[in-house]
Amino acid sequence: MKKILIICMLCFGIISLAGCGEEQESETLQADKTVQNTESLQASKSEQETESESAKEENRMKVSIGNSVFTATLENNSAVDSLIEMMQSEPLVIDMRDYSGFEKVGSLGKSLPANNRQTTTQSGDIVLYNGDQIVIFYGSNSWSYTRIGRIDDLSGWEDALGSGSVTVTFSID
Repeated sequence: MKKILIICMLCFGIISLAGCGEEQESETLQADKTVQNTESLQASKSEQETESESAKEENRMKVSIGNSVFTATLENNSAVDSLIEMMQSEPLVIDMRDYSGFEKVGSLGKSLPANNRQTTTQSGDIVLYNGDQIVIFYGSNSWSYTRIGRIDDLSGWEDALGSGSVTVTFSID
């Protein structure tokens, strides 16, 4: 009888140990799944950040004045869409004249859709005036304009514009 009792106790111990092994295996599988989910979320987040950066890059144009090149962040409106369309085949080169000591104005050669709004501009703003004039500011003015974009870094902006007329090249990559 003692032998049977010992055998039963040993079997019960083995069964208990086997159950513990299953729990540990289950916990290990859950940990692996958690790591996989975390890696998947990180990869997805990285993809979203890359897409977001691409979208931001698409929403930019280069503004070249002589040897100086600036980057402008564009607005989201129909005038900008039309301007981008104009620049897709080749850069847009515009002769711009100084106006009133705070802006340069040049003709686009065609009208773009206007979304005019009373606006107070600042240095670095790029706007559409009368539907067919592009204006870049190195000062401030209040008028009804359609916003096109804004120069991201104004370092050297006023020096590049200088005084008098300038030729400005607008382009997208």
